[in-house]
Parts: sequence; C-alpha cells; structure tokens
Amino acid sequence: MNTDFLIIGTGVAGLSLALKLSKEYPHKQITILTKSFKDDNNTQYAQGGIAVVMDLVQDSSRKHIQDTLIAGDELCDEVIVKKVVNQGAIAVRELIQYGAHFDRKSNIKEDYDYAKEGGHSEKRIVHFKDITGKHVMDVLLKQVKQRKNIVVLERYFVIDLITQHHLGYLMTKSSPNITCYGVYALNSDNNIIEKIVAPLTFIATGGCGQVYKATTNPAVATGDGIAMTYRAKGRIANMEFIQFHPTVLWEANDTGGQNFLITEAARGLGGLLFNHQGVRFMIKYDKRHELAPRDIVARAIDEQMKIEGKDHVFLDCTKIAKADSMKHFPNIIQKCQSLGINFFKDRIPVTPAAHYCCGGIKTDEYGRTSIENLYALGEAASTGLHGANRLASNSLLEGLVFADFIFQHVSSSVFVSTKEVSKRIPNWNMKGTTKPHELVLITQSLKEIKQIMSDYVGIVRTNQRLQRAMMRIDLLHEETEQLYRNSIISPQLCELRNLITVGYLIVKSSLFRKESRGLHFNTDYPLKSKIKQDIVL
Repeated sequence: MNTDFLIIGTGVAGLSLALKLSKEYPHKQITILTKSFKDDNNTQYAQGGIAVVMDLVQDSSRKHIQDTLIAGDELCDEVIVKKVVNQGAIAVRELIQYGAHFDRKSNIKEDYDYAKEGGHSEKRIVHFKDITGKHVMDVLLKQVKQRKNIVVLERYFVIDLITQHHLGYLMTKSSPNITCYGVYALNSDNNIIEKIVAPLTFIATGGCGQVYKATTNPAVATGDGIAMTYRAKGRIANMEFIQFHPTVLWEANDTGGQNFLITEAARGLGGLLFNHQGVRFMIKYDKRHELAPRDIVARAIDEQMKIEGKDHVFLDCTKIAKADSMKHFPNIIQKCQSLGINFFKDRIPVTPAAHYCCGGIKTDEYGRTSIENLYALGEAASTGLHGANRLASNSLLEGLVFADFIFQHVSSSVFVSTKEVSKRIPNWNMKGTTKPHELVLITQSLKEIKQIMSDYVGIVRTNQRLQRAMMRIDLLHEETEQLYRNSIISPQLCELRNLITVGYLIVKSSLFRKESRGLHFNTDYPLKSKIKQDIVL
C-alpha cells in the first residue's frame, strides 16, 4: 500500500494534523492507522479540559508560561513553552469552528466557565462537563468523516518502522541519515502483515500507562510508537518522568486495567484531601495545598498511605455547591453512585495511578524526530513543553498546537516520492514461525512487567529498586525476543514487546538521572543538581 501521508494514531494530535493536511492537499491521500477502533485512545478519557489563555482581562500568556515552567521544574524548553502557549487560543478557536462547545457562564460568546487545576495561577481550563476529551474526539471524527481524502484503517497494528535496516543495511544510533519509508502493519481482520509506504510518517500513538498495574490509561496505551522508534534507532528523551495522577478512584476489588479518574477540577472547585485519621494533610506539604502540581500531591498521598499502611486516602467534595457538582462532574457522580458512594455526602477513596508520559520521542520545534521523514506529536513525543512534569490540561493543548507546527513545516517543505524505494522494501518474512503453543507465556510476562514497574519504579524510587527492576526486565526481554522470533505475530505479543521496551527506557533513564527532579524522586539523590539536562537514549 502506498499513501501520501501516513499517520499512526487517532487521538487529538493525529486527527488534528490529518484535517490540516486534508485541506491543504485535497488531491493527496492521508491514511490514518489505529490498532483498535478510531475512538479508542487516551484523548477519549481526558476529563479536565484544555489549558488556554482566552480571557486577557483576567489572565495572560505570561502567567501561563510561568506556570508551565514552574511545573516543569526547570527542565522545560522555554522557547517551546512560549510558542505553544501563544498559539493556544488560535488552536482552540479552530476547534470551536469545527463544532466544539465548551461550558459557558452565559450566552455571551467566549464567556467560558473556566476551571482551575493544580499548578495554575488562574482559572484558564476550557472544558465540556467532565468529558472534554470525548467531546473533542466526537467533533474531530465528524470532521474527518467528511473529508474524502482521509482514510481511517481500524485494527491495523503497526509492528515496526521501515528504514534502511530493511533494505539490508546495518543501522546504529550513530548512523547518519536514518530514514523512515513507512511501516509494517498487521491487519488484525485477516492476520496479514502489510507493507505501507509513505514519503512522510507521523507518530501520534499516545502514552504508555499500561506498563503499570494501576493507570488511568485505556488498554491500548502500550507505548507502541516510542518502542518502535527506539528499535529504529531514533532518539528517546526523559522517559523517567512518568506522571502519576494523584486522585484515581480506589476500588476494593480492583483487578487491574484502566482505573477511573477523579478530575483535578474537583480539587479546583474545593475538593480536599484527608488521611484515615481525618486530617487534611496537604497543608504541611505545599503552600498551594491541594492545588500544588501533581508530582507534589502524588508524593504526599504516597507518603500518607505508607505512614498509615493503607492503600488509599480520601477526597472530600462535600463542600462544593451541589449545583456546581451536578454541572461539572455528572459522570463522576454516576460512577461513585454505582459503587455505593454518595458524592455529596461521602468522602471518596482515591489513590495515585500512572497517568501521563512526559518523555517520549525527542523532537524539535516542528515535531521532527532524529529519523528523517518521521515526525512525532502528542503524548508519544518529547517536545520540551512539559519538562520534568506536565502542567494539568496542557496535553490536549500540545496535541492541537503541534499539529499546526508540523503542518506549517510540511507545507513549506519538499518531500521526495517513495515509489522507487518501495519496490526494494521486502514483504514481511514469516518463515519459520508458528503459533505460540502456550498463551500463558505472554499473559504471565505481561503481569510481570506491570508488577516490576509498579513495585520498583513508582512514585518514589531508589537505586537498588531500579537495579533490581533492570535485571528482571533484561530477563523478560530475552524471553520475549525469543518468543517473537519463533512465533507468528499477534497484537498481544507486540504489545508485550513494546511494554518491555518502554519499561527498560524508563528504568534506564531513571538510573542515569542522579538527582530528584519533577516526577522523578530518588531517595538516594533527594536534591536537585545544578546541572539541568535531558536524558536522551
């Protein structure tokens, strides 16, 4: 299969880029691949909203920039932060033109009911109830459906990027001009591995929360784009910075998978955190109390749980006006009710869970990776915006804005046809492989990688834990690679392989960072160093 533009992922970043390319190049084909279904992604589950400066009377870009830099703990790229924040209002207004409706205080245009979240100095989060991500997805997918030159292929699992390696050349990290020609993808409907060739490929595959037992991420968040780029010898940055959302609904009989998020907006409207002794503990950790950045709140909760020997604390939303709760949190109220929790009278049991990957595929200001003809955007990318910790609700903003940055660069560039090289790219070789006789080998290894990461590479880390994690991951890697070489490819096997790669990258980066900064807290190095640097693998 040949296409003009190949996008991997159907979240806010991938769809936004597709729409821009579609309008600019009406006679070129944009192909979007998703390993599941087009509405199954992290964007779909974003509750809070989009951090953006629209009201210049109450807020300013300068304040948003400063809040982002503070949350990023001196590791953000200030140039990128300024570009993203300053472009934000334009990107959100374009989303509104597509049909998005954000909650307003009145019928006056742009009189938005801004929410405030942790780390923000002003109310600046535009939102649609507590299902902003789903609303944004509905709007973008409706637009995509109307574009005749956009093709969305569901249940296409991308296995690997195609580079010179597949043409018979030996490629290393130091090889010059590594070039992406497209991908090999498994069509899950017929189990055929297809060769999809394109002049430009864009990775928008989202995060990797499923590498942990407890996560807010859906089952598809297995770090596929990051892992395949690393295998193709692309540069990966700052993977040690995994953001744990402080307030995920704790359920007594939880068996793992995706955990239900209690949006930070609940604390923005007055929700308070209490331990099992009934003490409001955030007062002693930070002057911003419950509205401190997520790394601070998550570590505070983690410490309280360890002090008390409990597996959760409590979020008290009973002081929030009932009308405000009904308006802003209808789905959270319904979820609590299904578990016998009265949102208006009871304290809600909450615990931290893996939420967002602040590192990823290293890019420049135009989304270009270290591999030629390959771009990355959204959570899969490390653009420099988040630094050592993401400011709440900056993620949807980044996806929207970087779609525009990449589009601007592509539209001003000359890209070479891949028709000649496509003839030289071999078909996928399945010779000598068989169906795995014991699927338990995959499922057990999946449990192991999640357990290893949760036990040893969580909110608080030590050198000993990290070294132990690395030894166990090395063994899992050897076992899985042997299985991969001898088995017929399946999405389950590929996801396991990708999660092991992602786990390795997180641990490796954590071992290299000899300090505690942002989301990475190592008790062997409790202080920040004076050297502010990215960890690039």
